Amino acid sequence: MDGGGEYTSGSGGAVGVQIQHSRRLPDFLQSVKLKYVKLGYHYLVSHLITLCLVPIMLIIIVEASQKNPDDIRQLWFHLQYNLVSFIICSAFLVFGSTVYIMTRPRPVYLVDYSCYRAPENLKAPFSRFMEHSRLTEDFDDSSLEFQRKILERSGLGDETYVPEAMHFIPPRPSMQAAREEAQQVMFGALDNLFVNTNVKPKDIGILVVNCSLFNPTPSLSAMIVNKYKLRGNILSFNLGGMGCSAGVIAVDLAKDLLQVHRNTCAVVVSTENITQNWYFGNKKSMLIPNCLFRLGGSALLLSNKSTDRRRAKYKLVHVVRTHKGADDKAFQCVYQEQDNAGKTGVSLSKDLMAIAGGALKTNITTLGPIVLPVSEQLLFFASLVLKKLFKKNVKPYIPDFKLAFDHFCIHAGGRAVIDELEKNLQLLPVHVEASRMTLHRFGNTSSSSIWYELAYTEAKGRMGRGHRVWQIAFGSGFKCNSAVWEALHNVKPSRNGPWEDCIDRYPVQVVS
Repeated sequence: MDGGGEYTSGSGGAVGVQIQHSRRLPDFLQSVKLKYVKLGYHYLVSHLITLCLVPIMLIIIVEASQKNPDDIRQLWFHLQYNLVSFIICSAFLVFGSTVYIMTRPRPVYLVDYSCYRAPENLKAPFSRFMEHSRLTEDFDDSSLEFQRKILERSGLGDETYVPEAMHFIPPRPSMQAAREEAQQVMFGALDNLFVNTNVKPKDIGILVVNCSLFNPTPSLSAMIVNKYKLRGNILSFNLGGMGCSAGVIAVDLAKDLLQVHRNTCAVVVSTENITQNWYFGNKKSMLIPNCLFRLGGSALLLSNKSTDRRRAKYKLVHVVRTHKGADDKAFQCVYQEQDNAGKTGVSLSKDLMAIAGGALKTNITTLGPIVLPVSEQLLFFASLVLKKLFKKNVKPYIPDFKLAFDHFCIHAGGRAVIDELEKNLQLLPVHVEASRMTLHRFGNTSSSSIWYELAYTEAKGRMGRGHRVWQIAFGSGFKCNSAVWEALHNVKPSRNGPWEDCIDRYPVQVVS
């Protein structure tokens, strides 16, 4: 067993060691649960101002209770003789309060969201995936074996979806098929969103759509305007080429627009298109997206109306964006290109995980001070000071983000991404469960994956009032973006959610 040699077989000395150890005082560093000490410290420091103000308030109340009527009359006379000063101070107070109320950031509410769930006939189990790959005759034996190994280690299950064009032998990628895929996903998510929220399309003032690899003319946003007959003065935006983190960028853009345009709603649609972006070559680094990316999309309804607060699920607290594109390696680590045979695909660099780690480090360095409790910030600052003084003898302190967030939605880009974040952020298996199960059930749905993960948490009944959610997304460029949401009440899953037909089967054991 761990922690001692007293259970070694065949030695009388081992028994002596056991007896000797039993006579010693326990090692308090090992026996005391330090997490409870840490939580107590966190509570003390975070409520330091309150703990200091309470005695002051008690003193004021005691002093006020000892005043007699003559003292109160004397105070009134004093105010009468200084009436001008009193009026000026009151006017400044009223003016300052008015300016603050008029200029403060307007809260942005997430009324509801919807994730697209494809029909059963579009499922792509491993066996069918590999059989179709073999029958297309585009891949040599080495490439087929490489794809098989990637699939086995990917963390994907047998129920992910690929678009209809990829189910034919040979596949039928075309502009028309890509348009049909986009319509199927976007309209499917939006139809469900409008039904669940009872919002009329004419009430939408802002529309933001993001899709990295498929940008036809007219745009995807125009496609939505045409389908739902949105009003003529709608502010519509179409974001392309921004990778899997574009969903958070789209939310940030909608948030900024909602600060300017009062009393309006915004719809954000996040998707990716597979039909015209399947790779039919033999370059290993360009085959990985075939194995990981799957069909999916999401639609959100955001609002700055105070009347929507009561029915909204969440309030947007922070958005932090990090862009490492100034570095050449970061810029090229996720890169769309042609191989030597002229076949187009997206190449993933071997440096991807290291670059993602650097982007995450920069992002949480910015995010940490605005979300972490004071106790964690003091510990982190103290570790930096000690490291400066004693050089390499002090390990850097890793802030405990579990004290700042209740739920984590880590982009389901692949099992390695989830593993690394679980390790580096010192998370528990339950914190990454939503990400692992989303990867298993739906695969990498690009920028919409963080919404499938949030839907998983809701479907499990884990989202309580006041809970904070951290959505972390990575994308080409290279970018790492974070969004922080706060639950406004105990959140229940919306009707026709992506997990409605299978949540009771999860979590499942993912094969390593």
